[in-house]
Amino acid sequence: MNNPIDLEKLAQSQKANAQVMMTLVRTAFHGLEQLSALNLAASRELFNSTATGAQQMLGVKDPKELGNIAGSLARPNVDKLMEYSRSLYDLAANMQREITSVMEDQYSTMRHNASVLIDKVGVANPISGDVFGAAMKQMMTASSTAFENISQMAKQMTDIADTNVKAVSSATAQAAAALTPKK
Repeated sequence: MNNPIDLEKLAQSQKANAQVMMTLVRTAFHGLEQLSALNLAASRELFNSTATGAQQMLGVKDPKELGNIAGSLARPNVDKLMEYSRSLYDLAANMQREITSVMEDQYSTMRHNASVLIDKVGVANPISGDVFGAAMKQMMTASSTAFENISQMAKQMTDIADTNVKAVSSATAQAAAALTPKK
């Protein structure tokens, strides 16, 4: 047997892969915890503001005053909705950054290990190793370019989403301001 399997390296590799998976799972659970907390806080706030608004509306004696109260209740609710949307977006963007970071680290490690393997094969088999090494290096370059393009595209999508959230927030704030009665 000219290429015995190095069980220690295999075990190290499996351990490293398990650590990456655990990091991704922890990130997902942390994100779910934050999402649950955000949703619970938003539900509590919605309940409280609805109860307060209902109390105010039930105390109205003049029908004209009902419109003013309804309008004055709309603005804080729109603001809360915008805050919830921004928090949700921030949560998703943070999770995306954390997962991308883990995946970039994993890809970098994989590239390094592949490069070491290519060099070892080239030294062990100088004639066929050169052809194999050149083909693998070309494949690694193509793979790196594809990974960089995908990473750049993900960052651009995050930037586009950020711009859209800001635009929607601004438009919603303007619409809510138009609904709020002037005193």
